[in-house]
Amino acid sequence: MARDRGNATDYTAPLRRLLTGVLVLCLIGVFIVWRIDSPRVERFRAQVTDTIMPSMDWAMRPVTGTINLMRDFQSYQRIAEQNRELRRELRQMQAWKEAALQLEQENARLLDLNNVRLDPRLTYVTGVVMADAGSAFRQSVLLNVGARDGIVEGWATMDGIGLVGRISGVGRTTSRVILVTDASSRIPAIVQPSGQRAIVAGDNSPGPPIDFLESPDLVRAGDQVVTSGDGGVFPAGVLIGSVAEDPGGRLRVRLAADYERLEFLRVLRHHGIETVLDSDRVLTEDGPQASVLPQSGAGSDE
Repeated sequence: MARDRGNATDYTAPLRRLLTGVLVLCLIGVFIVWRIDSPRVERFRAQVTDTIMPSMDWAMRPVTGTINLMRDFQSYQRIAEQNRELRRELRQMQAWKEAALQLEQENARLLDLNNVRLDPRLTYVTGVVMADAGSAFRQSVLLNVGARDGIVEGWATMDGIGLVGRISGVGRTTSRVILVTDASSRIPAIVQPSGQRAIVAGDNSPGPPIDFLESPDLVRAGDQVVTSGDGGVFPAGVLIGSVAEDPGGRLRVRLAADYERLEFLRVLRHHGIETVLDSDRVLTEDGPQASVLPQSGAGSDE
């Protein structure tokens, strides 16, 4: 084995020297031929160039492909950077879109508060919901208006569409609102158009049930439910919601107020209905209608 290795080494070195010498001679010959200034040699060089150069395209293809690949990679980097920039701008636009939608919804609620039709005798104070103190046993919110704004306990509150609750506690600068859905809430109501009187009783669910209906057969799903004004706590005619039937067949109220977005509430100033203590005094000459009765009587005499 050692002898074979030595023989292989001995043959390799002379062969390498021989090939190196041949390559050097070829290069010297090419240099001499290329440097000779002769018409024949010039024609020979031209023929060699015309013969070899077209056949060298295959050798240039890897170089050309590499250059094209580098250019494509640079273009891909620019496209990727532009894509990342567009994604950042898209995220910013989505954030602006969300902010615009929130402002649009808030604007719509404020417009509802301004355009809602109420009894002209009622005035109101608009407050901002500061905190939601709702729980499984008590549902209420806090407003940033209180005694300094003339708020009185028991007044009704509503958003831009429907009844929300009533004032249950008044501080100097804040007040608490018990929601219609609270278990302690009981609201005298009228179901329209049948005119059936009922009680909307809160049970801490999004749809309070309708109790004490005079004739349930006359009530249909979709009928409007408004306050009746009985008891003098809530003014009459304030929209509560519409009648709906739960899977168990019990009639409930689909509330008109948007309880998921309570940001502004309108507190209705309601001082109750004046009670007539002496009905005979109303028809006397000293009563408020004394000037009306003579005018009607004079008309009849004519």
